[in-house]
Amino acid sequence: MLVLAFDTATPAVTAALHDGERVLAEHTTIDARRHGELLAPAIELVLGAARVTLREVTAVVAGSGPGPYTGLRVGLMTAQGLATTLGVPAYGVCSLDAVAYASGRTEPFVAATDARRKEVFWARYTDLRTRLDGPFVDRPADVPVEGLPVVGAGAQLYPDLLGDGAGAPPYPYAGALAALAAERLAKGVALEPPRPIYLRRPDAVVPGAPKKVTA
Repeated sequence: MLVLAFDTATPAVTAALHDGERVLAEHTTIDARRHGELLAPAIELVLGAARVTLREVTAVVAGSGPGPYTGLRVGLMTAQGLATTLGVPAYGVCSLDAVAYASGRTEPFVAATDARRKEVFWARYTDLRTRLDGPFVDRPADVPVEGLPVVGAGAQLYPDLLGDGAGAPPYPYAGALAALAAERLAKGVALEPPRPIYLRRPDAVVPGAPKKVTA
């Protein structure tokens, strides 16, 4: 098994390789505006660091969000393109699941990432591997935390409402994404195809017909 995983659902443009036992290489750049420019070089870097070729990859995994439309589609389209070229399966894993997995928590908690517009994407977990419900998008004050700890960048952005997110990575880093996917594949768990999780309409819209001008 050689899993190539990457995520572009947050400002972290991140890629990693996992051989079914451990992360062989991982690279991350934090830049919310250059997903399209940074993903391919990140993939090349992890391949080089692991001393493997792209043809040796047996599965491609992309973070499926939720996340902003423009950044998210970069990773998902790349996953589909690479899988088609290599003749290997492509999968999508909820990006919040990677945040949860990296937290290492064994008791109930909430994972939250920045959704912009003063909102957060969030989901509730019973432990690091099990999502109870979500994902959702809400204002921080409307997230039903109910006394649970919150991990991820969403908590760090709104510490007065969600805590400080201490003890867990803020983003869905590809190392955690790859490890989670490899674990599920080894157990025979069916993974979803690489389809985006959109929880609201994209910011960009098709312009309407021009207004008629009359004298």
